[in-house]
Amino acid sequence: MADIEKKPPTPVPDAGLRNLDHYKSRLPKYRYILRQKFLPLVRWETPYLAWFQEHVRTPGLDTYFAMTANLGTHTFFMVMLPIMFWFGFTSLGRAMVHILAAGVFFSGFVKDLLCLPRPLSPPLHRITMSGSAALEYGFPSTHSTNAVSVGLYGLLALRADSSIDPTFRLSMQLLAWIYMISIVLGRLYCGMHGFFDVTIGSALGALLAWIQWAFRAQIDTFIYSGDWKVPLMVVATILVLVRIHPEPADPCPCFDDGVAFAGVIIGVNVGHWHFAHSRFSLHTPSPATVPYSFVELGLGKSIARVLLGVIIIFAWREVMKPTLHSLLPPVFRWIEQIGLSLPRRDYKKASEYTKVPALADDTLPRLQELPALINNISRRTRSDSVGPQSAADAYETLAYREKRRRESMDSTVANRPTLNTGGNKYEREMGMGGVETVEGKVAGMMQGVEMSEGKFPGEEGQGEAQERREEAEMFMRIERPRVRYDVEVITKLFVYSGIAWLAVEGNPVLFEIMGLGMGVR
Repeated sequence: MADIEKKPPTPVPDAGLRNLDHYKSRLPKYRYILRQKFLPLVRWETPYLAWFQEHVRTPGLDTYFAMTANLGTHTFFMVMLPIMFWFGFTSLGRAMVHILAAGVFFSGFVKDLLCLPRPLSPPLHRITMSGSAALEYGFPSTHSTNAVSVGLYGLLALRADSSIDPTFRLSMQLLAWIYMISIVLGRLYCGMHGFFDVTIGSALGALLAWIQWAFRAQIDTFIYSGDWKVPLMVVATILVLVRIHPEPADPCPCFDDGVAFAGVIIGVNVGHWHFAHSRFSLHTPSPATVPYSFVELGLGKSIARVLLGVIIIFAWREVMKPTLHSLLPPVFRWIEQIGLSLPRRDYKKASEYTKVPALADDTLPRLQELPALINNISRRTRSDSVGPQSAADAYETLAYREKRRRESMDSTVANRPTLNTGGNKYEREMGMGGVETVEGKVAGMMQGVEMSEGKFPGEEGQGEAQERREEAEMFMRIERPRVRYDVEVITKLFVYSGIAWLAVEGNPVLFEIMGLGMGVR
């Protein structure tokens, strides 16, 4: 019998190194290097954020900042933007679509590119009315990008219009500043972002607002004065951007939101291009303006336009989403067979499932979900969470524990920076995320004793088995991301392109047909 060559056993990586290897193994080298460059800054600012939150927090501010955060969400803008078009604010509405879509897409692009976590909880409390927000990476803050881009563009528009009453202008300018400050400061107060996140997010929003304002006339001329090749070019550009969107290391809804708003850009620009050449639109004050006059239509017809338009948009989504989820899987299986599929890491291929179940949509809720959503806001329902809420949170908590453990065994580590007003208690809480199970409560009590003694879990006498158990408990606690299907990408592009087209062309034409318009001139 021939001798069987014995291979040396594969070395098992240290438990702490498994957490560090997660991003090293799942990210390209240049992205991992960039992440490692920025990660110390996120960790450094966390104790200062915790000190700020603890010293300014009140129940009233909790409610205020949790509620105002809704004014920076995708859902709010997806509902409000169509109304701007239906009441004749075409130029402003189109600008808002461009800057918001660009803000959501490019901030999500950077989030998935760098995969930087949110500031650790604990020591921070996460105060939110949205469960999906904490599932995203932290850098940069999309809320800050949206708020600053919208507020700054509004300020530029107010300053440029000399016909506006000075008192009204001043009040609107004050409102814009309150809006921007509330959203940006609220992200810090609610423990959702750090200084670095909101600073870069705000800078991105300011840049997008300036680009749209400076080149608004050229953009309109390019899109609405050209032939059919122009909208085709817009569609092709959007599809390329969607394709090159980076793969995140962990499941993250950023890509879903980016795809939805990419579809909105397609629908708005293709719809406006066609509407501008139809007999139903006005060419002043801007191309593709929907005819509207409150004096002629009155309050009743104005409200009817909004109700009818919103119902049609939600009905479109309700019908088309399950329809496409039923029709597209066979097509995707055929595409997969000929080798032309565009797979993403966390999306299940059509060959791996037979049917797409009913799926929730974080960008735009279903029509029957609106009463509950409004009820939650009116009742000021909010959550106050402490501990990891996503895979990114869990990996960062475990990685920080390992960092502290190694530092505790390294006698050469210099004195750590502390806060002058509270020692390093906030820093000691970082990475403490306990688990609310029977064992977890005991472990949490022991962690509290260790923390009070200046120790860190795992610094003394903790074996690999214990570390593995803690890691398993950590991931059992977090919210598991739902299964995502390959057909969802095309479905979102088509559905949200249709929503945008209905907002800028489909519904305005229907208003004229149903007697809710100004009459064809």
